[in-house]
Amino acid sequence: MTEVPAHDEAHGGALGSRLNWLRAAVLGANDGVVSTAGLVVGVAGASESRSALLTAGLAGLLAGSMSMAAGEYVSVSTQRDSEQAALAQERRELHEDPEAELDELTGMLTARGLSPDVAREAAVQLTERDALRAHAAVELGINPDELTNPWHAAGASFLAFTVGALLPLLAIVLPPTEHRLWITVVSVLCALAFTGWWSARLGEARPGPAILRNVAGGALAMAVTYAAGSLLGAVGV
Repeated sequence: MTEVPAHDEAHGGALGSRLNWLRAAVLGANDGVVSTAGLVVGVAGASESRSALLTAGLAGLLAGSMSMAAGEYVSVSTQRDSEQAALAQERRELHEDPEAELDELTGMLTARGLSPDVAREAAVQLTERDALRAHAAVELGINPDELTNPWHAAGASFLAFTVGALLPLLAIVLPPTEHRLWITVVSVLCALAFTGWWSARLGEARPGPAILRNVAGGALAMAVTYAAGSLLGAVGV
């Protein structure tokens, strides 16, 4: 019976990690949609030039995707360094005072609801099997074999932002001039409704508020940038 909670905990941790990746992908795509839409709609308010819109959109896409990738790389690298440092410290403690570490593991298992005798037996068995892995999982909440790769995180963020940014970019440059603005606005709002629904589903929350927040935020961003672009275009800036 002592092995079942450990199995469930590992499974839950792996599931949580996958959900975090999915949430990050949704948020990255959402950022790509909103930031690029705001940029190209603002430019559309000032100019009807397709080349200007394409240039601004591509510049925004590249700048945003690189910024997202760099930020994610730095963030995940810092997290990975911290996890590796914690594992190294745990490894030293296990080498220097294994008996104290066994008592510590017993205490943590007892705190999780096991009786003292069962907790001691479980701690002994886990230590004999793999002491570092046991302490990493129970004490630190880390799987030594599944540390996050910063390059994977950076690549995923880059791809998610790029996919999101492509929608408003294509919607603003492909249609005829007289239709490009409303096609872009409708496409962006539909995409934001979808990402809001998806993020709510991943978080097991009600989709209505998430969709409303996403759509309202995107609509406000486009309205503000379009008004600014129109004003600048009117004064010849």
